Amino acid sequence: MNKQIFKILFLACIFYSNIIFSQNVIFSFSNEVSLKEWMIVNDNVMGGVSKSNLRINKNGNGVFFGNISTAYNGGFTSIRYNCKRQYINEYKSVILKIKGDRKEYQLRIKSSVEDYYSYVYPFKTSGEWEFIIIPLNEMCPSFRGRRLNMKNFNKNYFEQISFLIGNKKNEIFNLLIDSIILE
Repeated sequence: MNKQIFKILFLACIFYSNIIFSQNVIFSFSNEVSLKEWMIVNDNVMGGVSKSNLRINKNGNGVFFGNISTAYNGGFTSIRYNCKRQYINEYKSVILKIKGDRKEYQLRIKSSVEDYYSYVYPFKTSGEWEFIIIPLNEMCPSFRGRRLNMKNFNKNYFEQISFLIGNKKNEIFNLLIDSIILE
């Protein structure tokens, strides 16, 4: 009898610990995940000619790469992920495990996929694997590159997360992404 109770409790602990520890993972790239939920949005939506792509490399990292062109009033590209609603609860930051190319990127979130604006936080990459910590309450509301006269992010959840590069110059870029986590 005691062995059965122990076995049930052990299995319950494993089951609930998996739920608890996986709740804060927004996306973890690997060779087993699909990228079909990620969408590429280049500046061609406004006449530009920048090009980008997202793939998984042999090590299982997401690779966001491409070429930014400022021709025809362009100059940006992005990838978006409509995640299931991510409740903030006690979480204060988004943690990115990335390896960039010493360029500046933006992390963007939308509390609702229907919102016309995003909350934005710029970050510069070092060229090495690193953890970028993005305080949620420091993410500023923005629409088409302009800061809005609204409060910084203070919602209970978000439904979309994006990476954007648009440094007002022609450039090739390459960003490796391992994981995106709420902490």
